[in-house]
Amino acid sequence: MRFKALLLICSISGLAACAGAQEVTGTILIKRKLTKPSVTASVSVYQRGMAVKLGKDAEDDPLAYERSRVVVYIEGGEAAADDAENSLPRVQQLDRRFMPDLIVVPVGSTVSFPNMDPIFHNVYSLSKPKAFDLGSYDQGETRKVIFQKPGIVDVYCHLHPNMAATIVVTPNRWYARPDRSGQFHIPSVPPGRYTIVAWHKSAGFFRRSIVVEDGRDTVADFFIPIEADSKQVVQVSHDPGHVGGSR
Repeated sequence: MRFKALLLICSISGLAACAGAQEVTGTILIKRKLTKPSVTASVSVYQRGMAVKLGKDAEDDPLAYERSRVVVYIEGGEAAADDAENSLPRVQQLDRRFMPDLIVVPVGSTVSFPNMDPIFHNVYSLSKPKAFDLGSYDQGETRKVIFQKPGIVDVYCHLHPNMAATIVVTPNRWYARPDRSGQFHIPSVPPGRYTIVAWHKSAGFFRRSIVVEDGRDTVADFFIPIEADSKQVVQVSHDPGHVGGSR
């Protein structure tokens, strides 16, 4: 009985601690195409090993595609001990592409890079937050990387110049990716003053200050790129090493 009573007290205490946490929501508004078309070299230029068909993008709506290139996260506050998720995020090498080519993980996470193609790949990055070179490895093998600093990590393959991916390492677990319509939701944000960041793979960083109050959800909308008649106050930066703190 005493044990059950203790569990009940702990549960009530946990609910009380979370009671002040609120949701940060918003809309990413993009009215025009921002991503430049990529030009892929012919297979004979970079093919190594047996022929592998090149994969294609699944998204047909150009504006929905642009919204899919956005990550929203919050700077400020302290990272919790459980920010590194128990699941192991994967960036596959499949059909001579990285799949997915954009993922978001909290700082401290480990990412797996399995090779699903019947050819060799050599995954590497020269990015300041995390530089690495996994060497060449064959189908069915995987290599893992721990991301201990927040930032934007661009990933490539030494053997196939068309391959590129991005890993956004956030300073905490408060992040989201908008849906096809541009809506995003970041739950369980404690009251306080923060900087909320919208990062677009081509347009860069957009920042604004927010105040999360107890009992009231916070709305933060972003226009990407900034419009002349917009009233939002946003700091824009293309510095990939600036993710860890606000200006």
